Amino acid sequence: MRFLRRNSNTATDNDAEGSVEVAEEVTPQPKAYTPGKGRATPKRREAENKRRGPVAPPPRTTREAIKRNRELRKQNPVSKEERRAAARERRERMMAGDDKYLMPRDRGPVKAYVRDLVDSKRNLLGLFMPLAIVVFVALLVPYPIVQQYATILCTVMLLGMILEGVLNGRRVARQVREKFPDELVKGRSIGWYAFIRASQIRKLRVPKPRVSPGDAV
Repeated sequence: MRFLRRNSNTATDNDAEGSVEVAEEVTPQPKAYTPGKGRATPKRREAENKRRGPVAPPPRTTREAIKRNRELRKQNPVSKEERRAAARERRERMMAGDDKYLMPRDRGPVKAYVRDLVDSKRNLLGLFMPLAIVVFVALLVPYPIVQQYATILCTVMLLGMILEGVLNGRRVARQVREKFPDELVKGRSIGWYAFIRASQIRKLRVPKPRVSPGDAV
């Protein structure tokens, strides 16, 4: 009898546990409740790598690199003429002064104004590259007297260029501050930019000059 009583108690306990489980299952959850996924959320980089597929190993030989380059060109069918035309267009827009195609150091209205100030004047610094050629040729001449005079001439011109560069940098920085009072203008940076621009041959300047010597800016 005790054994039967014991079984009945056990059955009662099981019924009670079952009712508790049912009660827990029926218990309503709040609207903002989100059930767990049972796994960790993958990172964005891992998800992108799965979409893209495995990354190909780097080529081991030159032949393999050429072969892979040909396959990429087949996937992106752009002819050589189209690439040359696109490069030519970028070059033309860069030479025209389009900010989108210029280097970061040349972008902005301040740098464009500095270029106009430099291009509107004839500078002794424009002879810097020809002077370097003269020095090189003078060193090849086997006459000491020619080398001596060439050295004196180059020294005088270099001193004149340095003096002109300092004065020109101060003038350009002052005019830029007057033109753009709200901009933070660094005198050394603007002066150095003007010095580099003035030391280049006019036909080789990038972008091309928009003004001629003597024009008002």
